[in-house]
Amino acid sequence: IQIMIGPRSALFTPFSNLGLIIIDEEHEQAYKSEVTPRYHAREAAEYRAGQSGAFVVLGSATPSLETYTKALQGVYGYFKLSRRAKKNSILPRVQVVDMRQELKEGNRSVFSRPLRQLMEEKLEQGQQIMLFLNRRGYSRFLSCRSCGEAIKCPHCDVTLTLHQNGRLVCHYCGYQIRRPDCCPSCHSPYLAPFGAGTEKVEALVKEEFPQARVLRMDLDTTAKKGGHQAILAAFGGREADILIGTQMIVKGHDFPGVTLVGILAADLSLYAPDYRCGERTFQLLTQAAGRAGRDQLNGDVVIQTYSPDHYCIQTAAAQDYEAFYEKEMEYRRMLHYPPVCVMMTLLIGGTSEEAVDSAMKIAFEAVQTAPEIQTVGPVNAPIYKLNDIYRKILYMKSENYDILIKIRNQVESVLIHRGLNRQVGVQFDFL
Repeated sequence: IQIMIGPRSALFTPFSNLGLIIIDEEHEQAYKSEVTPRYHAREAAEYRAGQSGAFVVLGSATPSLETYTKALQGVYGYFKLSRRAKKNSILPRVQVVDMRQELKEGNRSVFSRPLRQLMEEKLEQGQQIMLFLNRRGYSRFLSCRSCGEAIKCPHCDVTLTLHQNGRLVCHYCGYQIRRPDCCPSCHSPYLAPFGAGTEKVEALVKEEFPQARVLRMDLDTTAKKGGHQAILAAFGGREADILIGTQMIVKGHDFPGVTLVGILAADLSLYAPDYRCGERTFQLLTQAAGRAGRDQLNGDVVIQTYSPDHYCIQTAAAQDYEAFYEKEMEYRRMLHYPPVCVMMTLLIGGTSEEAVDSAMKIAFEAVQTAPEIQTVGPVNAPIYKLNDIYRKILYMKSENYDILIKIRNQVESVLIHRGLNRQVGVQFDFL
């Protein structure tokens, strides 16, 4: 074998004479292992290449801030491609639609008027459309209009997602129940779905554009073996006019017939509890916009948002990575987040809330002995209860990686000495 193609685990192919490692879409979250052993494919690739005297190529239209910073500092070589891959292919026209204004003017649909008009035009011209919504299911959650309670998973601290088959599903642990007839809290019959998912969008498209052939691509439609390839092959073969999907439809696909991309809710990832939410939103919007007009026909992109003036939305619409980088780095410097510093997390989880609280208190006291480390927390994890496991998290920041390693070893030693490692699970990770 001379060439190995695969996911992050392909890095460990035992080639005796390794010469080149290419990491495509190097910004992707999937390159970071979230389970033991925890590693980032980018760092593992650099280490393997260093051992073998090989080259590493990191490719992306929207590089991670860490990678781009190293390129600007001269740690990495930097090569910029200023033209699209296909000759005569130009970047699409991008419209940002303020959904607040749409609502003020009486449009309560998930489709803005500019998007609906363009969809009608493209369908009449026999061209294809992609609609991107990073939320699967028929509706985000089911809530009681009497008491206001949303139906939640008993094992996780999240609401259940309503699917069109009438089942409420937890997308974290898999728990599911049939849609109840009344509210479990107050027994009111007034239960209503809130927030549209890809299933709901599919139903609305079929209702408003009955002549269109529609495909949907998300984790639910690609669960069976070969489902992913079957949907892409059908759309690529012009067997459908509209493809609706989550982020899996915007990653690297090349459909010459697609001349319109509609981004239905650009704000979904913008206000997530993660300091990288702006970066990920910019990457998603830019990657999605890049699916339109990849051949001879000009493309259009409509970004629907409630935050039209946000710099992530504006720079993504302009396809201007440099402007985004400068603005985002201002915030990273101000708040002292990577790549300005190194950030380590300590996650403690267990079935007993008391044991988790006790272990975290002792760990925090051990961390306080290192004054050069800046801490945030401890706080409940973004999803506090996950599959009946309660979780607390502590963030530690320093410009020195070795100091964080030292404090990690110290915390582990203290927890082992106190016997708490047998009552709770302890995980360290670098963000």
